[in-house]
This record gives sequence, C-alpha cells and structure tokens, in this order.
Amino acid sequence: MRVQRIASLKIFPTVETVIVSVEPEIPKSILVPMSAIIAAYQRLDQTIDTIRCLKNCQPSPAEIIVHFDGGQHGNAAQIRQMFPQLDVIVSESNIGPGGGRNRMIEAATCDIVASFDDDSRPIDRDFFHRLTCLFEQYPDASVINAQVFHKGETVTSGERCDSWRADFSGGAAAYRRPDFLRTEGYVPLPVAYGMEEVDLALRLHSIGGKVLFSNWLRVYHDTDLARHSDPKVTAMSIANIALLVFLRYPVGLWHYGLAQLLNRLQWLLRNGRSAGVLRGLLLIPRHLWSNRRYRKVLPAAAVRSYLQLRRHAKPA
Repeated sequence: MRVQRIASLKIFPTVETVIVSVEPEIPKSILVPMSAIIAAYQRLDQTIDTIRCLKNCQPSPAEIIVHFDGGQHGNAAQIRQMFPQLDVIVSESNIGPGGGRNRMIEAATCDIVASFDDDSRPIDRDFFHRLTCLFEQYPDASVINAQVFHKGETVTSGERCDSWRADFSGGAAAYRRPDFLRTEGYVPLPVAYGMEEVDLALRLHSIGGKVLFSNWLRVYHDTDLARHSDPKVTAMSIANIALLVFLRYPVGLWHYGLAQLLNRLQWLLRNGRSAGVLRGLLLIPRHLWSNRRYRKVLPAAAVRSYLQLRRHAKPA
C-alpha cells in the first residue's frame, strides 16, 4: 500500500488531502478515443485546474469541450486564449449543468464521453486507461460512474468493487454517447438538484440502459457541499422532486412520488434547512407548468424496476 500526498502531484494543484492507494494491475488494452466535457459557470480558476488535470492524464482525452452557462463570455475568452485547441461553448441563458452537457455531448466526436464539473477532476493519471478497460469489460454499460471524494475527505483505494446501480453523478461519469442521445438528454434546469441525473437515469433504465459504479475510477470534487444549504437549492430540490414525478411517473405511481417528497421535507427539517421549504412547496405548480413540454410518462414496470435497483444495487 502506497501513501502519498496528492498535492505533490502537479496535475492536481488544488487538492490538499492524503491518498491511500493500492496500485492496480491495469490489463493491456487498446485505448478507445474519448471526449472529455466540463460544465462550467463562474469558477474560472477551478475550470483551469480541471483542464490542466485532464491534459496531464496519461493518456489524455482525444478532445476537451468546455461549456460556460449564463453568458460567461469573459471566462470563455480567457479559456480560448489559454487553451486555443479546446472547443468552448457559451449559452446565453442559464440552462444548468444538464443543459450544458446536452450541448457538449451533441458536439462530441467520440462515442465515449467523460463528464466533469468545473470543480471536479480525475485523481489518477491513468483515469482514461481505466475507463477504457471498464467499457471493454462491461460492453452493456451505458454510463460508468466513479467514486467521488470531496474536499477534506481522505482519498482511499481498497479492493476493487464494481456494481450495477440506478443512479450516477453527472460530474464524475462517462457516457456511451449513442445511448445518451437515445434518452433525448437532460431537462435543462438552471438549478437541477433532485432532478438532473435521477431523471436521465430513470429514462435510461426504461430503454434498457445500465449504470455501472466502479471504485477503480476516482474523482475529486473540490467542494465541501456547503452550497447545498442555500435556501434556493432547498426550494428547488423540493420542486424538482414534484417535477420528476409529473414528467415520468404514471398517475398510478404518484403515491411513490408523494412519499419521496415527504421524505425530503423530513430530512430538510431534521437537518435544520427549513429556509426555502415553504418557497419550494409554493413553486411546484408553476414549475410543473413551465416544464410541461418535457413530459413523457414512462411505463409503470420501468419505474418500479428503477426504484427497486435504487434500494438494492447488484454486483457486477
């Protein structure tokens, strides 16, 4: 077992933690060309760190695409100047990280697309080699999700464990582009907590797509998640649960959605996040109406199967 400080690795300049890792034996494999995408907003310095990290991976992705949300033309210009070979996309309105990923995946030229946020990046230099091995080993995986470590956490690597799961994290996942496009992509919400990946995973599950989690892939998320306590985030996390149920659940399963909403309310109140709760409940009617064009109800059997997988992951 090797222990080293991640700060000593030049490709991860912002990380200050300890890695405890066992060097895995990487099977010999033909590298599959991959695209890497970065959903960015106002965190220019972190975006630069993530780009540098991706470029310093061995091997590095075949292309890197960056999307700036909400008309961030100044930040986009700086990235273009620093990294002229990158493809930089700017959306004038706030379409959220999901909407940004839609645009980047549509623009990608590779069939495998690794997705990051402006504040998330690979921990291991051979991240894309490992990803190639996993997609070769699991040809029926539509999405492969990495293990995520947040600021202040000790980054570890134990015995490799792969499992089939219902959900994934959009800032630490890789997609098979053809499977992603079959789902019609994310619903473009400026604040998508409680809706973004869950909705896509549910629709992917309904068409036979599978999500693999592997702790062999490791991603560092440079945040302590303090922003999750923002009253606006609290409000939208409530409204988004109702939106998910409205868009995807048949009426006969709306009681499952009501239970999910009540569980969320109990968790928020129990953890001292009452600010934004009433606002979230009041937002629901308008939120459903304004996003009604995305409504595509899924079969009840698919929803039940997804919820069952959520409760009980399956070994791969």
